[in-house]
Amino acid sequence: MKKIDISKYTDSILTAIDKIGKLSKLYRILIFLGIFVILVGPFIYWIYLPKMEKIEALKKEQQSLDSRLLRANAKKRQLRHLQNEMVKAQAEFKMVKKKLPEQKEIPSLLANVSRSGHEAGLEFLLFQPGPEQRKDFYSEIPVSVRVAGKYHDVALFFDKVSRLSRIVNIDNIRIGGFTKDNKLDTSCTAITYRFVEAQPPPAKK
Repeated sequence: MKKIDISKYTDSILTAIDKIGKLSKLYRILIFLGIFVILVGPFIYWIYLPKMEKIEALKKEQQSLDSRLLRANAKKRQLRHLQNEMVKAQAEFKMVKKKLPEQKEIPSLLANVSRSGHEAGLEFLLFQPGPEQRKDFYSEIPVSVRVAGKYHDVALFFDKVSRLSRIVNIDNIRIGGFTKDNKLDTSCTAITYRFVEAQPPPAKK
């Protein structure tokens, strides 16, 4: 096997270094920069720059994810607030619905109104339910009432009606003259309400 003569290369390197040493300072700096670019340039171009581009892309992706996370957290808080509001609204709706009787409870409610009048010592001259009037989610059922009794008894009757578990409003109160028994002739409209379930929209063909 042929041996490599390292001394030749060593002499060549030393000669080159000696020549470089004889050059001016500016040329030596330029040569050094050239060697630096030749040695470091490929590393910067093939390794460092792609890494920096990838880092920048990851930073942009992180910023995008952070922005999406902030929006998601804001929507989450808003959703939780809306859910709490919906729970409160449902609870309030249930309480209101309890005060609005269904159709089957109307007769017993009207019987309670009549009983309140008798308990107050009134004499019923008229007790006539009128036609149901449909509103939004409820219906009004007016009842024409005419009673005879003392002023205090009439006031007691109105108070008893206002204390019923169901909603009953007294409207159009009119106090007339006295009856043969020297009792006040009082007429009014007792309005009770019935809850009406919303009808589902008709199915599309």
